[in-house]
Amino acid sequence: MTEQATLAIDGERFSAVLHPDRSPQTVKAILARLPFESRIVHVRWSGEAVWVPLGDMDFGVGFEDATCHPAPGQMILYPGGISETELLLAYGGVSFASKAGPLAGNHFLSVTEKLDRIAELGRKTLWEGALDISISR
Repeated sequence: MTEQATLAIDGERFSAVLHPDRSPQTVKAILARLPFESRIVHVRWSGEAVWVPLGDMDFGVGFEDATCHPAPGQMILYPGGISETELLLAYGGVSFASKAGPLAGNHFLSVTEKLDRIAELGRKTLWEGALDISISR
């Protein structure tokens, strides 16, 4: 079972699906915070991805459908622990990690179109800095 969502980066909208069948508690926690708006920056340790640092924000979830290697277009939630809470969106090869070592996050959303544009926007954050991001229904 999937549910539709919209991801917007730097004003550009992308169709996406949520995965309540894989990460039910994570999807429920995300839905409770919609519309979610923040800024993305390029990852430091993980490869080709952008992230939203969320400090000690508590989503009230544990690990479910956790992965260290999200595919391009997949968004994961790291619920905190070894490192700070964060959202990560892969646009290329990723081995999710922090300065403390490897991490795994809950795969809860997949972009379903324009993955080439996601990659371009990912590289833009690397060279030009933070961009606006939002998740909505």
